[in-house]
Amino acid sequence: MTFRLSSDTSLAAAWIVALVSSLSVLFIGEVLGQTPCVLCWFQRAFMFPLAVVLGCGLWWRDRRAGRYGVALSLAGGAIALWHLGLFWGLIPERIQPCTAAGPSCTDQGQLVLSVPIPLLSFLAFALTATLSAASLKENTE
Repeated sequence: MTFRLSSDTSLAAAWIVALVSSLSVLFIGEVLGQTPCVLCWFQRAFMFPLAVVLGCGLWWRDRRAGRYGVALSLAGGAIALWHLGLFWGLIPERIQPCTAAGPSCTDQGQLVLSVPIPLLSFLAFALTATLSAASLKENTE
């Protein structure tokens, strides 16, 4: 049995993931008071417009909105992957973008329910990219 989402359902699911992710990082920063590191800011720079672009695409029934979702998700996902490499210690410390005075990419403050924030971010970007791409597939057939 093949499971297939329609174009509109895929785009709506991508928008929900982007919206929940955006609201979650705002909750972590504003309510829980956790200051984001430099890489978190860059990821936010891609996630926030992703929620807006996908939402507008749904509202206006723009079948091409998924392509913008893919582009924003891939860029944000690349930053999240870099952030995850820093968190796991795969990237040398000498090229970390975080300052000594600011929050660190590698400390335990980067955990939510024992899951690293960079991993959650990467998964959200991967899911929005996949769903955005799926919303385009029906249009090309």
